Order: sequence, then C-alpha cells, then structure tokens
Amino acid sequence: MSEQIEPGEAAPMSPGQAAAIDLAHCVRFYSRLPVPALPWEQDAHALPSFPRLLRMIPVAGLVLGLMPAAVLGLALILDLGPWLAATLSVAAMVLTTGALHEDGLADTADSIGGTTREKRLEIMRDSRIGSFGASALFLALALRIGALAALATRIDNGAMVAAILITASISRTAGLMPLVFLAPARRDGMSQAVGQPARKTFWRAAGIAAILAVMLGMIAGLPAAGIVLMLVLSGLSGLALTRFADRHLGGQTGDIAGAAQQVAEIAALIGLLTVLGS
Repeated sequence: MSEQIEPGEAAPMSPGQAAAIDLAHCVRFYSRLPVPALPWEQDAHALPSFPRLLRMIPVAGLVLGLMPAAVLGLALILDLGPWLAATLSVAAMVLTTGALHEDGLADTADSIGGTTREKRLEIMRDSRIGSFGASALFLALALRIGALAALATRIDNGAMVAAILITASISRTAGLMPLVFLAPARRDGMSQAVGQPARKTFWRAAGIAAILAVMLGMIAGLPAAGIVLMLVLSGLSGLALTRFADRHLGGQTGDIAGAAQQVAEIAALIGLLTVLGS
C-alpha cells in the first residue's frame, strides 16, 4: 500500500533528485551561472549547507570547468595561439565564478600585513585591495595562463579540455580542506553560516574527485603519473593552506578556502606539466 501524503506536505525526494538539488546549490554558490529552480526544489536561493552537499562539489567543479574548457578548445581550433587561448580560458573561468576564489586569494595575501590575529581578520573583511593582494592576483593569473599555454604546446585539444575539467574539480575539493579540518575563525563569517563538513564526508568527496580525475584523464590519454601528481600536489596545497590558516588566524574563513583553491589549481597544472616535460 502506497504511503499517503498529507495536503501541504512535500513528497519525499529520490536520491537522484536530492543529488540534483545539491549540485544546483553548489553551482549557484560557486558561480554566476543562471541555474533555474528545479521542479522539486523548495528554496532555490537558500544558503547551501556544506555538511550535506559536500559530495557534489567535485561534480560542480566539472560544471564550472565546461565553459573555460570550451573556450580554450575553440581558441586552439581557430589557431589563436596557446597564450591567447590560455588567457581567454582563464578569463572565462573568472567570469563564470565572479572571481570568487581570486577575491579570497587577494584578501588572504593582504592579511599577511596584519600584526595580530584580529587585525588580519579585519584586513580580510576590507573590500579594498592592497599591494600584497594585487601582487598575489597578478602572479596567480600569470601562473595559470602560463601553465595552460605550456600544456597546449604539449598535448592535444581533447587532453587540454580534460586537464581543465580535472583541475576545476580537484582544486575545489582541495579548497574544502580548511573548512573541514579547522574551526571557523569568526563567529559571524560565511564559513560559520554554511556549517562545518564532517571529515568522513570530505574523504568521500575526495574519492569522487579522484575517480573523476582518473576517468577523464585516461579517456583523454593523459599520463597516469601526471594524473597522480595533479591529485597529490592539489591535496598538499590544500593541506599547506590549512596549516597556514591555523597558524595565521587560528581557524579558517571563506577567503582561506578561496586561496586554497587557487593554489591547488596552479599546483595541479604545474604537476601535469612537470610529467609531460619538454
């Protein structure tokens, strides 16, 4: 006998519907992409709960990487050259995310000038950008563009698309590490509001990211050693930013998570480039 649903009571969702909602929330949070409300979704604009939707962040990373990968692939097909293609691809990612992670990197870099924990947190909330932040942004963009341009001269277009998708997925997973392993540095920050994910859930998400990376990499013909090094360096970068945040702030913030994503993305690209050689 089927279960009766009372008037006004929401029908139970299937696992697939719940996963789709979590993915939609992730993409909305991490990007400026216009994600419509799903038919069975009750509140499309609710603040995401990271403890629940953590498993879908690697998949959301793939979604965010689609436009930059397509832009780079098209630019290479049009023979615009590796440097211009890489620049357009990075620009597409910045537009897709609304410079969310870049803003976190700049704020984190600016906080280095603070002499106390309280002053550092105050600097990170300041919307103005300082010399440390501007320098960090310039170097991060240059490193990302340079790494993509160098890769474009060593692998084919399909492998380049896979490299961008893999990097987008694993770097956002690595960016979660400060949120998982540290308590929030503020009581009223965004990281406090979205909740602290459980470590067990994070390791499941990391496993999903690794599986996606291996599958995409193997299909595209990327070297196995390169895929492994991308995963290892991305994870080590997330760990390094986690330890830095612990010593620097005594906890984590959303800006630290953004900085971890940026560093992990650069490390993953350079790791693949190192294996490919000249």
